[in-house]
Amino acid sequence: MRHVHFPAQRVAGTAKGSALPARRLGDKARWYLPAAVTADILGAAVPVGLVFEAAEQVRPVYCALGAALAWTGVQALRRRYSARALGESRGVLPVLHDWLILIGVLAVARVVTEEDTPRLSALGALLPALLITVACHKLTYRHLSAARREAQAVSRVLVVGEPDAAEDVIAHLAARTDHPYVVVGVVPVGGGSLASGVPVAARLDAGMPQAPNGDSAAVLGAVASHHADLVLVAPGARISGERLRRVAWALHDAGLELAVFPGLVEVSVKRLETLSAGGLAVLRVVPPVSRGVQTLLKSALDRAGAAAGLLLLSPLFLGIVLAIRLGSRGPAFYRQRRIGRDGAPFVMWKFRTMVMDADARKAELSGANENDGLMFKIRRDPRVTRVGRLLRRTSLDELPQLINVLTGHMSLVGPRPPLPEEVARYDEVELRRLTVRPGMTGLWQISGRSDLSWDETIQLDLQYVDNWSFTSDVDVMGRTIRAVVDGRGAY
Repeated sequence: MRHVHFPAQRVAGTAKGSALPARRLGDKARWYLPAAVTADILGAAVPVGLVFEAAEQVRPVYCALGAALAWTGVQALRRRYSARALGESRGVLPVLHDWLILIGVLAVARVVTEEDTPRLSALGALLPALLITVACHKLTYRHLSAARREAQAVSRVLVVGEPDAAEDVIAHLAARTDHPYVVVGVVPVGGGSLASGVPVAARLDAGMPQAPNGDSAAVLGAVASHHADLVLVAPGARISGERLRRVAWALHDAGLELAVFPGLVEVSVKRLETLSAGGLAVLRVVPPVSRGVQTLLKSALDRAGAAAGLLLLSPLFLGIVLAIRLGSRGPAFYRQRRIGRDGAPFVMWKFRTMVMDADARKAELSGANENDGLMFKIRRDPRVTRVGRLLRRTSLDELPQLINVLTGHMSLVGPRPPLPEEVARYDEVELRRLTVRPGMTGLWQISGRSDLSWDETIQLDLQYVDNWSFTSDVDVMGRTIRAVVDGRGAY
C-alpha cells in the first residue's frame, strides 16, 4: 500500500540539507526551453505552410512564419517560457486558452492582410499547434516529475515559525512530490523541540528581539549556511505584523524570496483573492461553486454524455453481457446500494465481476483487507472471475453507471460513491464529501484508485468538493483516459 508519495531520496535530502544535489529550481534540464520553442514554431509553421500551399495562397511561407511568430509571441507574453513555468503541469485548458488567443490574433491579421484562405482550412491548420504544444508539455512534465522524485530541479526552502506550525508545514511538503520545495532547514520561533529531523538553522526569541535587526541577522545567516532559495514563514502569535515586516525587508534587500503560509490546506489558488484594507494585506477565500451557470453546464454534460455513451456503447454492452454469462453462473449486471448526495441512498449499476456468493464471503475475507480505512480492497481477491479481472483492469465494469448518471443519482465526475456501512462510520469531515453527487470518475481514479490510502482518498474527495469548477471536470475526464489505459490501482 502507498501511504506517502515521497521516496527515500527526497526525505533524506530534506533532512540533510546541504547533502541535497546541486541541481535546483533554476537548473531544470536545459533542453526544456529549446524543445518548447521548437515545438511551438514547427507546430504552427509547418501545418499552416502546407495548408496555405495547397490552397494556392500567394505567400504561404510568410503566412507560416507569421503563424509561428504569433504562437510563440502569445506563449512568451503569457510567460510560458519562463524558468518557473517550464516543465510544470498546466493541463490542457491553459494551453487551449492560449490557443484561443492565437485564433483571435490571427483573425485580426487575416482582416488586415485580406488573406482569403477558407476559414475552416485555416482553423484546421492551426490545430496541430495546440496538440503538439500539449504533447511537449506532457513530455517535459514527466521528465521534471521524475527528476523531483530524485530531489533534483528543486527549490531549497528554509521554514520559519513556531515549532508546531513549522512541523506542520514540513510534514505537508514531505508528503508529496508534486511541488518543487525541499526543506533544508528550520528556524523555530521560541522554545520547543522538533521531531521532523530537519536541521535547526537558527532559533528566534519568543518575544521581540532586543536588537532591531536580531531576527533579520539570524534568518539571513541561516539562509547563507543552508544555501536556501526561499524563506517560507508560518505566521503565529510570536511572529506577525511588524516583526515579519522587518524580516521581509532584510530578505528582499538581499535579493531573496519570501513566502507566507496562510494556514490553508488544499484550497485552489483560483479561490484566493488578495485585498488591501487600511494597509492590511487580506486574503479572501472565495466560496466553492454550488450554483449558477457552471452547475447547469455540469448537469447538461452529465445527461448528454450519459445518453450518448449508452447509445454508442450498446454493442460493447452486449458483448460484455455475453462474456460474463458464458464465463460464470449468474446475472450479467450487479446492483448495489450506495449513498449519494446529501446522504440519499440509491442503487448503483455495474457489470458483475465476482462470483454469485461474493457478498456472503466478504466476512471470511475481512482479515485480508489491504486498505487502511473503511474501504474493503484485496489486490488478488479470490471472488473475482476471470472475465471480471479484465473488466476491472480496463474499468469497463463501471460503464453501467451511465444509467445512474442519466437518472441523476451520479455524475460523470465526482467523489467515489460510498457504501452505507462506510458512511455510518464517517466523521464530520468525511461527511462533507456527500455534499455533491458521486461520480463515475474523479481525482481518486486518476491518482491511483485502490492503491491510495484511506486518508489520501478522503483528501482528494474533499479537494474536489471545495475546489470544483466545470473546467476541472473536463480536465479530469481527459486525464481519466490515461488512467484507464495505465490501469494502475485497478483491481
